[in-house]
Amino acid sequence: MLLIDVYVPKGALSEQEQQELGRRLIDTLMVEDDGSHAKEVIDAQRTITQVLVHEPATWVLGDRQAPADPPRYLVRVTVPASWRKDMCEPIPRIVTGVLAETERAAGRDPGRLEREPHAVVLLEGVTEGGIGIFGREMSSMDLMELVSRPYRDKDAEKTETIDPVCGMAVTLDDPALTLVHEGVRYGFCNGLCRRAFADEHGLSLSRRDAS
Repeated sequence: MLLIDVYVPKGALSEQEQQELGRRLIDTLMVEDDGSHAKEVIDAQRTITQVLVHEPATWVLGDRQAPADPPRYLVRVTVPASWRKDMCEPIPRIVTGVLAETERAAGRDPGRLEREPHAVVLLEGVTEGGIGIFGREMSSMDLMELVSRPYRDKDAEKTETIDPVCGMAVTLDDPALTLVHEGVRYGFCNGLCRRAFADEHGLSLSRRDAS
């Protein structure tokens, strides 16, 4: 994630509840116990993830109801465009679940968020060239390098079943997501990781394998 904007009606959540909502969103989205990515990658992703909670001065609903009774939510999650497709399915479910926890903690009915359109989640992708960090443009590959570098620099043995770029557990079933380097076959979770590895080691992607 890069940015999570949460819009709530003015006064619907206390400052403490807003802080708890922000932390809960990050902790839920950046999980370390599912085994999908290495801890170093998750920690690096957290450093560039930000949550902003907004209380608009004016909020008008199309159905003419007051947005504060019960509280409505509008959440915008911004990611690099190349990441968006993989996130379309899980993000609305995860974010709505976090909002339901906020409602439950406030003593309100969390189930309404799945029965009524009281929580709208927008997933936006930033096109290449639209992200800047360190005072310069950051491409999707640059971001992949940024978040995976702590893992790649770690002195740890890499196995055939671990993506050497991001630390994700992978198989070697798909030849299009593998590369051979110095006699070792490496597997990758997606083409971006494969390309990052190839670029770092000067390997050609014109062939299925490189040596």
